[in-house]
Amino acid sequence: MLKISVIIPALNEAAQITTCIQAVRQIDPTVEIIVADGGSEDDTPRLARAAGAKVVNAPRGRGRQLNAGAALAGGDLLVFLHADTRLPANAFTLLQAMFADPQVQIAKFRLSFDDPDWLLALAARLMWFDSLLTSYGDQCMVLRRDLFAALGGFPDWPLFEDVELFRRARAVTRVHVVPAQVVTSARRFRANGIVRQLLHDFWLWLQYLVGVSPYEIARQYR
Repeated sequence: MLKISVIIPALNEAAQITTCIQAVRQIDPTVEIIVADGGSEDDTPRLARAAGAKVVNAPRGRGRQLNAGAALAGGDLLVFLHADTRLPANAFTLLQAMFADPQVQIAKFRLSFDDPDWLLALAARLMWFDSLLTSYGDQCMVLRRDLFAALGGFPDWPLFEDVELFRRARAVTRVHVVPAQVVTSARRFRANGIVRQLLHDFWLWLQYLVGVSPYEIARQYR
């Protein structure tokens, strides 16, 4: 059996972090859970520890936080989970079966949102396969520790660090898709409007594709 470490980047996620950790524990109480906190100004670190997770403090920025969490992790498999995303009940069983094949080095889950809107459902369904356009951290990246190290971890970017790591991995191996769905929060879409947010995200992705600095893109994202 492969040892699994779940790494959760967090910044002011007091409303989400306990539920997130408890949801992972309900699936498998033995997995290692690490919360990589980027300087939260709320109770995120305290709540994470109270829920049974290890907490590592890191410079703000998802790439930096994820790398800090990975450096502390002891697992053979590194599962990078966003605080507002929930794994399916059979997640670790599926991962153990998939990664029993030594050829499988990296995987992601299928995406779904916690909102029944048909447009979000369609957008999520389009991301069920792997490509430069359709693989993001929201889908929960899973890598063997050795591959993560060989790829140099996440780039020190404020945005698109997940897309870049998928790109690097894709150059040396196949990205597999776990046949089960994670459920991620549609809070940004509800706050900003679904069509507006989808178009905005696509515009940011186009800029990344043509080489605009992730730091400049991040300023637009905020």
